[in-house]
Amino acid sequence: FVTEVLASSGKLEKEDLASKICKISRKVEDTKEEVCDMITKRYKEFLPSLQASEDLMGQMEEVSKEMDALKNCIETEVQENIHSTMAEYTKVKQQLDKNTVILTMLGHLKEFHSAMEEFSKALAENRYVDAAKHLEKAQSSVDSLKTWKSSELPLLRALASELIVQRENFIYHLGDEWKRLAIWKLPSSSKEPTDPKCSLRTELKLSPGCSKDGDAGVSALLSCIVQALAIQGDLHYKIKLFSQVLLKNMLKPLVTYRCLSVRVTEHIDGPTLTVEHVGADCQQGPSAPSQVYTKLLLVLKTMHAHLLDVCVGEGKLSAMLGELIWEELSHCIIHQCLLFSIPTQSSQLESYNAVIKETEEFERALKEMQYLQSDSTDLLKYAKDVNCHFASKKCRDVIVAARTLMTSKMHNTAKPTLPKLPAAPGSTGKQQTPKVSGGEEQEEVKLDGPQQLSSKTLCLPICRISESVQQLMELALSTLREAVGSSTQCAMQLFFTVRNIFQLFYDVVPTYHKENLLKFPHLAAIQHNNCMYLAHQLLTLGHHFRPHLPQPLSDGIATFVDMVPSAQCFLAQLNVQKAELLERLSSARNFSNLDDEENYTAASKAVRQVIHQLKQLGIVWQDVLPVNIYCKAMGSLLNTAISEVMAKIMMLEDISSEDGEHLHTLCRTLIEEGPLVFVPLTEERRNSAYQQEVPLHVKKWMTFKELVIVLRANLQEIVNRWADGKGPLASEFSAAEIKSLVRALFQNTERRALALAKIK
Repeated sequence: FVTEVLASSGKLEKEDLASKICKISRKVEDTKEEVCDMITKRYKEFLPSLQASEDLMGQMEEVSKEMDALKNCIETEVQENIHSTMAEYTKVKQQLDKNTVILTMLGHLKEFHSAMEEFSKALAENRYVDAAKHLEKAQSSVDSLKTWKSSELPLLRALASELIVQRENFIYHLGDEWKRLAIWKLPSSSKEPTDPKCSLRTELKLSPGCSKDGDAGVSALLSCIVQALAIQGDLHYKIKLFSQVLLKNMLKPLVTYRCLSVRVTEHIDGPTLTVEHVGADCQQGPSAPSQVYTKLLLVLKTMHAHLLDVCVGEGKLSAMLGELIWEELSHCIIHQCLLFSIPTQSSQLESYNAVIKETEEFERALKEMQYLQSDSTDLLKYAKDVNCHFASKKCRDVIVAARTLMTSKMHNTAKPTLPKLPAAPGSTGKQQTPKVSGGEEQEEVKLDGPQQLSSKTLCLPICRISESVQQLMELALSTLREAVGSSTQCAMQLFFTVRNIFQLFYDVVPTYHKENLLKFPHLAAIQHNNCMYLAHQLLTLGHHFRPHLPQPLSDGIATFVDMVPSAQCFLAQLNVQKAELLERLSSARNFSNLDDEENYTAASKAVRQVIHQLKQLGIVWQDVLPVNIYCKAMGSLLNTAISEVMAKIMMLEDISSEDGEHLHTLCRTLIEEGPLVFVPLTEERRNSAYQQEVPLHVKKWMTFKELVIVLRANLQEIVNRWADGKGPLASEFSAAEIKSLVRALFQNTERRALALAKIK
């Protein structure tokens, strides 16, 4: 053909070239029509035309060869004569390009047809990988046809529809084969198993050799199915669904419930994994890590040997499953197993190395089967960080126990027994026990100089505290003992947990018991003692433990002095009692006009109520408060009462002789019965000493006694007790107060004037 096209001079004859192109164009158009007609009948009208299609394919190849030869000739000639013949050959070139495009489209149609024919053959022969590849080639041909604007749209839609149908059919066929590989038999409940009996019997039958024709070649068939699913992009979805069922119904129940067992039953067509409930009663509580690891490895090894040991790309199917289940599985192992295996005592930490070794062996086995890829996982890190987890668990348990004690009832009391504290470095090694006031007499240390300290100096006075607070202190001390000898991080956590205990006490107790502390004086006194007891301990607690703790705690930061609580609740209770005393005295009608029987009755009742209230408080606080605190509290309340009575009397402008007698009687009642409210001890004979010391605790006591004397004294006696500002009366009252009192008691006479003149 080339010899006919080329002239003897080496130049292309234009007329001959045009006729050749027209001839080839007619052949291309005829071939296009015949190919499109054949494809339409095959994939749209579904008519058999095998022989005709083969003839057309041969015809298309022949035309394609003629086109290539002509194209080469044209391009060579045009390049040599480009300057002279550009315009003449442009039209010829465009026609040639159009024919080239048509031939390319026909080539894609040929590739599509061949790929679909090969796909059908491969699928019938269970060559799933080849079928998937041919299907991908057909998809590529259709995609190439879509890029040409001149594509026949009805024909293209028919090809795309056929491709979709065949792909869905292929995927459905692969899905059937996949279901035969792993057959689940699940419990009837579809909910998340929260009871081990829900997982009474879960079965997984692995049948990698079960093809529908019973062919041999187990591993080859399994590999074909898996790789075909991977090529179609459906493998990840299948493995994801499988992993979810595996976790929910087999792996997580085996971790959570120790009464579940797993066994493998071998059959001719493959093994069966069975998870079932054993025993009449399921034992509550977490499984030991070794038991969990043994059960999980049995399941995973069986699956790896019969299902997952298949190459997919550069990895294995087991690696794909491991990526999907490991995060959730390791989280379950940590929170349902390892968390409960953390020791509760520092002495048990050494034995935990066995759990760490078991965890390492478990992960090593998973890496060998390629379930795991990384060298370090959260599971192993958690097991190795046992010291940190021990401290965290200990701290959490301590805080929970402390809060329980703080919110328990306060009225159960006991006398404090101070715990033993660690010996100071360089001592004989015996533990030190702080002293409690009232214990056995200790040998006094003599100091230089006349002033000597008592043997009870800095000792906790005898009182009663809540049993819960004493238990709270024991809890704090046991936690500090755990910190001694622990690692630095663990010791720091435990130390600051103890500080948090006392901070919690400061915040929780006054808030939780607020109403009762204001309502019941007994509880307020107990809370005062609780705070005093803790303060007594906290002042020296850091000093005792500091030398035994690791750095930086031993360098000086181990202190509890700043955590000393204050007993504001007892002061609030005293204010409540003072308000009640003043309210009772407010009903005394200002102690005026006592010659009126109603007024006197009201005043007498108010005084009796005050004495009764003080006596009740004295009994409530008896043997609870330390003696010195008891006397100060009762003295403050009694002082409030008599100060109010004195203020009312001093405000009177006119006191008749009868009123004076009544006032004297009421005041004498307070003087006689006031000391009797001081009963700090249960032994009556020992209370007399504190009753005689009333002037030491009641600030206005002597002033009140002088007022009582004045109420029944004559002018001369008043002047004598004043003694020119040097007598006992002058030491308690000012001149103006005495003059006002004299004017109220006595009528305006010369004798009164002389007496007033002497009071200055």
